Amino acid sequence: MRRAFAFTVFTAFAASTAFGAGPQDPPAPARIEARSANLLAVGLVRGDRMTIRLSRLVDNAPVRDAAVTVALRGQSHPATAEADGSFTLQTKDLALPGAAAVEFQVAEGALRETLRGTLQVAAAAGAPQEKNSSRQLWWWVLNFAVCIGFLWLWSRRRKAAQDQEPV
Repeated sequence: MRRAFAFTVFTAFAASTAFGAGPQDPPAPARIEARSANLLAVGLVRGDRMTIRLSRLVDNAPVRDAAVTVALRGQSHPATAEADGSFTLQTKDLALPGAAAVEFQVAEGALRETLRGTLQVAAAAGAPQEKNSSRQLWWWVLNFAVCIGFLWLWSRRRKAAQDQEPV
């Protein structure tokens, strides 16, 4: 009986890890990189929020005292300057899946630059998880069916061995 239990536990663990049913890593944030002659903007999108790091290409120094506006899906959104030197933008347009042209408009003193890039947002994370959880459910059902079949055959074998013993 202990062997059957150990076999069940091992099979369940092997099936769940081999077929991606273990703990899922959080999805990587969508990333956009845009350059101009003097500036580099890198944006990371998590949900409906983008964090933008703006730096100079010459010395990689962060640009802190600029006004940044982001044109996304036909609308302009002002970015908010943060204490750490980054800029943030929050809009529901960032959560829409698919490719979107993004334009960073940077105004720093008399300098005005436009940085262009393409943002590729992956589809919602709910669909793949449902697929994996369905796959995991079927592997558990298969595992228990195999174990029950094994136990049933093992009990029949023991019963047949007891019936053949001399009295």
